[in-house]
Amino acid sequence: MFSPTRDQVREFFFGVWQKSQAGQALTPLESMALAIMLEHPEYHEVLGDRERYANKEWTPEQGESNPFLHLSMHLAIEEQLSIDHPPGIRVEVERLSRKLDSAMAARHAVMECLAEQVWQAQRNGVAFSNEAYLECLRKA
Repeated sequence: MFSPTRDQVREFFFGVWQKSQAGQALTPLESMALAIMLEHPEYHEVLGDRERYANKEWTPEQGESNPFLHLSMHLAIEEQLSIDHPPGIRVEVERLSRKLDSAMAARHAVMECLAEQVWQAQRNGVAFSNEAYLECLRKA
């Protein structure tokens, strides 16, 4: 499993944005990331200003969402969907998309479940539960 550092994640997103702005070819993963970035225009200023935002700290107390965490979670979800892992996630996300009448709203609901399950696993010192993740999605 690949566990990039905070700086590596940020550099990945800055690099994808820079390559896209320059019209350079992207890898399949970079193309997936760019599609997510384009759906989030509120982050374009951040992505275009490496100097200012490379080391910025976002905290819940500031009331700001960390754009790199948000984009990373979107990317994780898209990768899960591309391979239907955990098995059944694709069906649940399609169901949510219909229910919410929005693919983006569905993915944000998935993000809430993903964040909760990661937090639970870390808090309890246990492995991530695919079953609990899918159950959360079923209830969403």
